[in-house]
Amino acid sequence: MSSTTYASFLRFLQEELALPHDSIAIAQRSMEQTQGPLPMLLWQYGLITLKELERIYDWLESV
Repeated sequence: MSSTTYASFLRFLQEELALPHDSIAIAQRSMEQTQGPLPMLLWQYGLITLKELERIYDWLESV
């Protein structure tokens, strides 16, 4: 994912899903350690619902 797309993705998480910056930061730190995809980490940590996970993947498919 390009840096521009990643920045748009983070805005989507904050604006559309209303995820707090701290929640995203937790998943980002874990992503660096485990190399897992950010959407799955957000879901695994219980920071988003399954429906929100689907919205994220729909958004990612549209970019």
